[in-house]
Order: sequence, then structure tokens, then C-alpha cells
Amino acid sequence: MKNKEKIFTRKSSSEQASRMVETIIGCKWSLTVYQLLENGINRPGEMVRSVEGLSTKVLNECLRRNIDFGIIDRTTFNEVPPRVEYSVTGFGQKFIRVLDEIEKLQKDIEDDCHN
Repeated sequence: MKNKEKIFTRKSSSEQASRMVETIIGCKWSLTVYQLLENGINRPGEMVRSVEGLSTKVLNECLRRNIDFGIIDRTTFNEVPPRVEYSVTGFGQKFIRVLDEIEKLQKDIEDDCHN
């Protein structure tokens, strides 16, 4: 019997992408922040006022993680008083589309369980 040459190598997920998805989905506020940004709420004070249970400290931690991954961008305006606004980056828009697909998959799973 001839030995067949192996053409495939073990496939594993990208360490950075896996860590990013796990971190963001593990943060219960990230999806809410994306929803706020999608609805034009991009200033931290307005975000905190718009969501019951969201504190400034937790929001800042969530925003920082998203900035570190390149999902959200922070713009500081040279005004008095200082003004800061957040927006989704081009990469962030792609990432959010992936999360939307995961959400659709979850809905399909739930629908299948109820049928």
C-alpha cells in the first residue's frame, strides 16, 4: 500500500480573532454600545443616560476594549468643555456583521429547538 501524501494541515482559528470575539461577546455591554452608535448616540454621557444599568466606569472599560481591537474609534474635539465622540471603524463594521450572523445562527438554533 502506498503512503498518500497529506495535503491538509490541522486547521485552527486565528488566536487574535478568537480572543477578540470571545472578549467582545463576553462583554455584556458591547452589543448595546454598537446599537447606541448605530442610532447616532455617540457621546459617553448620552450613552450612560440612554441605558439603564450602564455606569460610566463599565462603559469606559467596554469602549477601551473595543478601541484596542480597532472596532471603535475615539475622536476628541479641542473644545471647552472637552467633547469626545465614538464611531465604528471600517473594520468594526465588518466585525459587527459577523456578530449579526452569529445572532442569526442563535435564532435558528432556538427556532429548531422549539419545533
